[in-house]
Amino acid sequence: MKHLLNTLFILSEDIYLTLDGENVVADRGKQAVARYPLHTLQNIVTFSYAGASPALMGACAQRQIGFALCTPRGRFLARVCGSSAGNVLLRRSQYRAADDPLQSCQISRTMIFGKLYNARWSIERTRRDHGLRIDGERLSAASGQIRDLLPQVKEETDLDRLRGLEGVGASAYFGVLDDMVLGDKETFYFHGRNRRPPLDSFNALLSFAYSLLAHDCASALESVGLDSYVGFLHRDRPGRTSLALDLMEELRPCMADRFVLTLINNRVVRGTDLSKTESGAVLLTDPGRRTFIKSWQEKKKESLTHPYLDEKLPWGMIPYIQALLLARHLRGDLDAYPPFLWK
Repeated sequence: MKHLLNTLFILSEDIYLTLDGENVVADRGKQAVARYPLHTLQNIVTFSYAGASPALMGACAQRQIGFALCTPRGRFLARVCGSSAGNVLLRRSQYRAADDPLQSCQISRTMIFGKLYNARWSIERTRRDHGLRIDGERLSAASGQIRDLLPQVKEETDLDRLRGLEGVGASAYFGVLDDMVLGDKETFYFHGRNRRPPLDSFNALLSFAYSLLAHDCASALESVGLDSYVGFLHRDRPGRTSLALDLMEELRPCMADRFVLTLINNRVVRGTDLSKTESGAVLLTDPGRRTFIKSWQEKKKESLTHPYLDEKLPWGMIPYIQALLLARHLRGDLDAYPPFLWK
């Protein structure tokens, strides 16, 4: 099992990362300001324009340490990958399944089932915990609509129809997401998904959470020997980690959406943590990004019982466990891929 180690986030735009022996060194103006032992790291995510040395990127690739480069505003640029883990037979099984529409649909429908199940459970948790502060009838209607879709998703054998069912469920879920925001509604409201760039504060937080989750999912898939670029629901596209996007579908409502709602409702993130550019894009400020990432790392350390393994694990391990279960299914050790069903 992969241990949950640390992720090093570089938030300062002028930091250049180098390698010194077995250490990552953060340089500012050719002056070392910090150093971190490589063996303590699982991932490095840098939001600096300065970048990193080829020697460091090579060392990370050799040690299977995930290395992602993003712009200071959080837009993903690239990932550094080493030689593939696992054996060629697993990847050949993955590619054959991806080329088979029926097999692709069988795997995709379990992921979409998990996504809708977790979305409904998120709604139900809000109804249970904040019944006096929300429009219970609206949330109950959305929850019922998603519940009725689950049996259809479970039996669907066509990818296009499956995407249609997923779209209906997502529309019902996003239709009440604004009702689940309980604080500072003038700043944090949700009137629909927008991105590239996000045009309101809620979408800015959501996009940043999705970027972090996608990186974790891609690292998890490659750590078990799968190709993160070859998906089942998301088809091949140059430069897109399609399988990571597949894997994160079931994790969006519970690991990203719910996390953003918690930050807002508990006033961890405030309106002053975001800024609006001249183009209309809304982005996290540097202090806001630090607050967000600190909370994200703390959330990953919290424990829960995995519904399939019935073992207590930290949240940060969930992408790795699901990647491992997917690999076992593709190898033929499991009859079907068991999605993560939040409880």
